[in-house]
Amino acid sequence: MELAPHPVIPRKKPVLVCILDGWGENPVKDGFNACHVAKTPTMDSLAAKGSAYYRSVLAHGPAVGLPTDQDMGNSEVGHNALGAGKIIAQGASLVDIALEKKSIFQDAGWQYVKPAFEANTLHIITLLSSGGVHSRYNQLKGLMQGAVADGCKKLRLHVLTDGRDVPDGTSREYMSTLVNDLAALEGCDAKVASGGGRMKVTMDRYEADWAMVERGWKAHVLGEAPNKFTDPIEGLKKLKEGGDSDQYLEPFVIVDDDGKAVGTVEDDDAVVIANFRADRVVEISKAFEYPDFKGFDRVRFPKVKFAGLMQYDGDLKLPANYLVPPPLIERTSGEVLAANGLKTFACSETQKFGHVTFFWNGNRSGYFNENLETYVEIPSDNVPFNQAPLMKAREITAAGKEALRSGKYDVVRVNYANPDMVGHTGDLQATIASCEECDACVKELLDLVDELGGMYLVTADHGNADDMVQRNKKNEPLMSEEGKPLALTSHTLAPVPVAIGGPALPATVKFRDDLPKAGLANVTATYINLMGYEAPAEMEPSLIAAN
Repeated sequence: MELAPHPVIPRKKPVLVCILDGWGENPVKDGFNACHVAKTPTMDSLAAKGSAYYRSVLAHGPAVGLPTDQDMGNSEVGHNALGAGKIIAQGASLVDIALEKKSIFQDAGWQYVKPAFEANTLHIITLLSSGGVHSRYNQLKGLMQGAVADGCKKLRLHVLTDGRDVPDGTSREYMSTLVNDLAALEGCDAKVASGGGRMKVTMDRYEADWAMVERGWKAHVLGEAPNKFTDPIEGLKKLKEGGDSDQYLEPFVIVDDDGKAVGTVEDDDAVVIANFRADRVVEISKAFEYPDFKGFDRVRFPKVKFAGLMQYDGDLKLPANYLVPPPLIERTSGEVLAANGLKTFACSETQKFGHVTFFWNGNRSGYFNENLETYVEIPSDNVPFNQAPLMKAREITAAGKEALRSGKYDVVRVNYANPDMVGHTGDLQATIASCEECDACVKELLDLVDELGGMYLVTADHGNADDMVQRNKKNEPLMSEEGKPLALTSHTLAPVPVAIGGPALPATVKFRDDLPKAGLANVTATYINLMGYEAPAEMEPSLIAAN
């Protein structure tokens, strides 16, 4: 793994790598593009340097290992690509391949849960969505059909409504499709058993709000929730009357005519999570997997055969059983830098800390070499992010500046969560404020790089804040019956910016013009070059060259 010196770029500490999470370079520049509307003199000045120092790269679809150009990128696959410098077949792609080849039904994970099919219940917990970020409905359908083909006699679905990776208000459409598909499963007692909105029930991440997971446990496992319905479609209709978006719907349980929950989890049942993305199902996985679990009082801990669609944390071996083996991402930039004795500093707040560490390092927890790596997590606020759109950008900036000034590190890596997390709320004005805050913070970092005589690379992992409204096929904003814009809360298909510069960057080094379809994986070799080294040949080509 020894790195050769770059023939033109000298080793010159420090090198800054800055990720603006969710900041897309969207061709539609109107009043709903928060990145465009926001006052961002720093990003504007970087763009003004022209194509030799500012360009965009692809951050969705095949460029990040996802199946099609209609698959939005996300922070996980984005940081995998940025950290590895390679295009790896990712979650949805891996599951698609396993279902197409039917290998999923032969592998160890399926064989582990299969004994429950004959006399017990198979429970599937999933985000009910085709957003392609956490789950896909066609994959859920394939699992249901495969289970029935393998003799499943009783199937219960525990569904989280989306409204974030797909338009808000589509939950009833998805539920209707699911109910019809369950009814078509011959020889199987198949029903919806429980659910709730993804940002209210079950799908917390980074242990920010265990109460979300507890609400899910009570609904899915214990059959307890404040809302009980005999029909899931009518139940959703009732919940939506309260005005909540799909992602914030209260937990519910489906009951029979006697008021008894139709799908509690019991001993010897099988439980499968059908999300392929890891971060928002790690906590519920721990609740099913760990006998000494401390996150909340489970009340009852049924002895079940539990499996994830994938293994969500390779180092924790969580879960121990899974249906599709994880992608093998070796020789990431973090591993290569550590093998060469180079020191790394990485920092973000809770919401994105796992991205600049775990996902960056190829889905690997911990350090490659603790003596060479420093990871700093700044706790996120536990409030809706549009209520505090500045989030922890100032604290991240302060930590980044301290690391730069210390002179200890060969590369300083920071991630600003604001454009993505605030963008997901659908609040345009708050998202504009978050973009402006990030821009001001980036200026502080770049000014310090200038002062210290270093180099920088500024980029993003996927789009989000660049489009805050649902649109028709002509890209015209869609309006509600009341004439209000329909908020877009999902990621976008937009490419993302990449900017390079700094006083140590040789005048002859500029962006190449022969990589029009470059993606996030090309960024990796680029920052390794800026550190004064040639990148490993197995990585995607660098974006820069010396003229």
